[in-house]
Amino acid sequence: MAEKEKKERIPRHEMPRQDPAERAGNFDEVALGYNIEMAMSEAQRCIQCKKPRCVRGCPVEVRIPQFILALREGNMPQAVSELKAKNNLPAICGRVCPQETQCEIQCVLGKKDEPVAIGRLERFVADWELSHPDQLQAPKIAPPSGKKVAIVGSGPAGLTCAADLARLGHDVIIYESLHAAGGVLVYGIPEFRLPKDIVQAEVDYVKRLGVDIRLNSVIGKLYTLDELLQEYDAIFLGTGAGLPRFMGIPGENLNGVYSANEFLTRTNLMKAYLFPEYQTPIKRARKVAVIGGGNVAMDSARCALRLGADEVHIVYRRSHEELPARAEEVENAEEEGIVFDLLTNPTRILGDDKGWVKAMECIRMELGEPDASGRRRPIPIEGSEFIFDCDLVVVAIGTSPNPLIFSNIEGLDRSRWGTVVADEQTGRTTKEGIWAGGDIVTGAATVISAMGAGKASAADMHLALTGQEPVFPEEDASALQDWAEENK
Repeated sequence: MAEKEKKERIPRHEMPRQDPAERAGNFDEVALGYNIEMAMSEAQRCIQCKKPRCVRGCPVEVRIPQFILALREGNMPQAVSELKAKNNLPAICGRVCPQETQCEIQCVLGKKDEPVAIGRLERFVADWELSHPDQLQAPKIAPPSGKKVAIVGSGPAGLTCAADLARLGHDVIIYESLHAAGGVLVYGIPEFRLPKDIVQAEVDYVKRLGVDIRLNSVIGKLYTLDELLQEYDAIFLGTGAGLPRFMGIPGENLNGVYSANEFLTRTNLMKAYLFPEYQTPIKRARKVAVIGGGNVAMDSARCALRLGADEVHIVYRRSHEELPARAEEVENAEEEGIVFDLLTNPTRILGDDKGWVKAMECIRMELGEPDASGRRRPIPIEGSEFIFDCDLVVVAIGTSPNPLIFSNIEGLDRSRWGTVVADEQTGRTTKEGIWAGGDIVTGAATVISAMGAGKASAADMHLALTGQEPVFPEEDASALQDWAEENK
């Protein structure tokens, strides 16, 4: 029997998860992770392609076959080394990256069977590292370059860019506006999807590389970008897209209407989920409406449920097929009892005599021809308006960059959406000495795409600063390659 056919006969291992009835009432992590037996068996499914397409599907080009081979041979330190050669934040990526549309969709096994669960194996290896710190060697750092770089923002783009530059020998300082590092990883993504101690462990790894992280430092207020350029040889902008968008309908200024940014920041970063230990002000609602269909909407709805709401609705103007959220997150929300009001669009929010939300008027929609996004355009059905009873509304329809960082800056071009204009391959902006990547360039996107942008920018910054292509002083991987040949 051919090797590929043998691999296809091993069924893909599902991720163990908390029971929906239990997890809907707590903020503990939903996905519990593989045990060693499940990880080893899943790793056996990888056929070790000579030309692995999965790597091409990864924005940071993780050495997927190499780390999986080391895992299945029981060489866990080597698996970590191979994984972290390209990915500085694997424990985070293993939890929140949309592997199903990136590396896994490229897997050869997926043509006739289910692809290798690359993301789940990535999480397993990364979690092993976090629980066995004494068995690993610190990454090698190149000799000091004499160059000083400022990173603005400590989200996935900023952390990745900072880590790569530090490994290449540069003096790196991160400026973070909030009181905790991590950006959207700490203020946006809930504990039940991405525990805060995992984020902190990854941040600590970046700090061990020699990166200085300065919290409570708002660039645009503390310093302007031009002032930073006088002190640093280069700047990377990775501040994300933290400015919420609203629908522009009547009633959005009522009490009890939140942007998803504020609702999730109060819940996560400000620890409303730990009530009564933390008494963060946040409305405890009876019936919640979350407007939107992306991952942020799913996070908001599932947080509202865990905060004690009796009923939570996702209000989305297209159908189930067009939901932009990860299928896994939609499935989790449905299992937990979130109600999906599809082909529905709010037209106004209604308040009581004290200025608090009491209801929302909506209209039914139907789908027309595809629009610029490739999805079918929602069209209102005349005369289909109805009143939806609710006492809290969360608007989760997108974000744009906060304009504060652009105070008094000239020569830095921005698009009509407020995003920074930057080269897609290098991250170079129209302002000499400034690079940018992640949501500040693309608008709200994925963690791994932001990391890819941070990595690409770091490589180009190193080239601009030194005149040399980036070469990391990492361990020679030839031993594993020889080992792979011997074990075919």
